[in-house]
Amino acid sequence: MRELTAVQADDLYELITERAGRSVIMTSNRTPIDWYPLFPNPVVAESLLDRLINNSHQLFMNGASYRPHRRPGRVTDQDTTTTG
Repeated sequence: MRELTAVQADDLYELITERAGRSVIMTSNRTPIDWYPLFPNPVVAESLLDRLINNSHQLFMNGASYRPHRRPGRVTDQDTTTTG
């Protein structure tokens, strides 16, 4: 995730504010604390993350990434096995 522009941050803030008290599913490859520097305005960041974090159920998944196994063009053991 990259730093948000002011417009993007405001749009996300507006979306989360309008959804207050209703369900939202968000996924990220960053922990909530890592989101703060992505916002150009720290007040918007604090307000938005406060709304997201305080009433949320968070699932943190640790372990090896599945991405390398699904990468297009990856050579697998099956590709290198010869029959003879």
